[in-house]
Amino acid sequence: MLIGTYQHNIDSKGRVIIPAKFREELGDVFYATKGTDESVTVMSQEAWEALGQKIAALPSSKTKDVRRFLFAGAAELIPDKQGRVLLPQALRDFAHLQKDVVIIGTGSLVEIWDLERWNQYNEDMAESQVLDVMNLYEI
Repeated sequence: MLIGTYQHNIDSKGRVIIPAKFREELGDVFYATKGTDESVTVMSQEAWEALGQKIAALPSSKTKDVRRFLFAGAAELIPDKQGRVLLPQALRDFAHLQKDVVIIGTGSLVEIWDLERWNQYNEDMAESQVLDVMNLYEI
C-alpha cells in the first residue's frame, strides 16, 4: 500500500526523486498522468494497464474526454539510479510544479503536488466536510 508524505525538489531538468518506498510498490516502470485537484497521479504499470482496459471496455462516445485527459499528457517513467524521474513539462505545468513538491501515497496511487498548493489543500480540508465524513464512518 502506498502511504506517507515526502517533500522533495524538482531539479532544473524537471526531475524529481520518487521515494524508495513508493518505487518498491510501483515497480521498475510506472506511469504519470494528470490527476485530480491539479496534481500529477502516478501509478504502477499494472494499475495503468487495468485503467486502460476499463476505459477501453466503455463506449468511446462516453469516454473520449476522459481518454484525452488521461492519455494525451501521460508519460512512462523509468527511475534512474538515484530514483529520479523526468516529469514532462506539460504535467509540471498542469500541476503548477515549480521547485518544492510533496509526493503522497493515497493507497493504490501516488500524487505529486506543489508544496504550497498541498498546504492550502490541507488547510481547506481541515475546515471542510472531510472531518464530517471521518466522524460518520468513525475513522
